[in-house]
Amino acid sequence: MDVKEIKEILRILEEQDITEFELEQDGVKLRVARSGRSTPPPPAPLVASSSFVAPVSPGSATHPPAAASPGAPAAPAEEAGDSKEGVVKSPIVGTFYRSPDPNSPSFVNVGDRVRVGQVLCIIEAMKLMNEIEAEVAGEVMKVHPENGQPVQYGDPLFTIRPS
Repeated sequence: MDVKEIKEILRILEEQDITEFELEQDGVKLRVARSGRSTPPPPAPLVASSSFVAPVSPGSATHPPAAASPGAPAAPAEEAGDSKEGVVKSPIVGTFYRSPDPNSPSFVNVGDRVRVGQVLCIIEAMKLMNEIEAEVAGEVMKVHPENGQPVQYGDPLFTIRPS
């Protein structure tokens, strides 16, 4: 799905006065939700994926990492240290929501076991609801932001102990 196709979808939704639309195609998920006619649709959707970063152990701070060659793939986050917990960080700026709507239960709670690909939360950005999925299986140890709280790029969302 390219930008032209997305713009065409948004144009049709605007013309037909559709306030909510969801499409999944070739592994790309697009969800558009508008609250009213006064807000025009954004020109392009945001693509969101969470990032899982394991904390670095205190002893490794004195040993600088070896320089990686340009173009070489980065090491997986789980190999960054031997720590037992990692942090899911916000991939975008927006508003953090623990559930799909105010009357629904939270996607996950402290103590829940999560699997790879499971939705952890939603971050609303420019009237688009971006589902943040787990990139590692494990147990939720902490939920950092409060429901409805604004988050910035890189803010911690969840602490997960990998299993």
